[in-house]
Amino acid sequence: MTQTLPSRPPIPPFTALTASQKVRMAEDAWNTRDAEKVALAYTLNSNWRNRSEFINGREEIIAFLQRKWTTELDYRLVKELWAFADNRIAVRFAYEWHTHEGAWYRSYGNENWEFNEQGLMQCRYASINDLPILESERKLHWPLGIRPLDYPNLSAMNL
Repeated sequence: MTQTLPSRPPIPPFTALTASQKVRMAEDAWNTRDAEKVALAYTLNSNWRNRSEFINGREEIIAFLQRKWTTELDYRLVKELWAFADNRIAVRFAYEWHTHEGAWYRSYGNENWEFNEQGLMQCRYASINDLPILESERKLHWPLGIRPLDYPNLSAMNL
């Protein structure tokens, strides 16, 4: 007997509205820095490519995110919808973080997502570049956690 996973609305096929909602929900979840909560948005056997690392399944996703957020401190992320069709969404993003030594970075990237019929992400392909910045050059200043609704998006910040 196969296990039926709960759905994770919005579900495909996506519209401009539902794709934008999916992107914001993902951003909000990642900004919690709660690896187990974030992993619930992915299928049990989800496949990722994150930079040069290949990650398979929720357990590896959780381990990856826990490791990530122990080295990328004071992490704040903004995602923006780039394109969508059927069960796929493309996003661009930027996030800021610092090392234990205090060196700040802004990481830019693009992600391609593919969802199953329940709205769980089954594939995630991320390309990311890190730019060293001065602390005074930071643009993402809200209190740790979810970005306030009135905080500018990437386009408004010229990122």
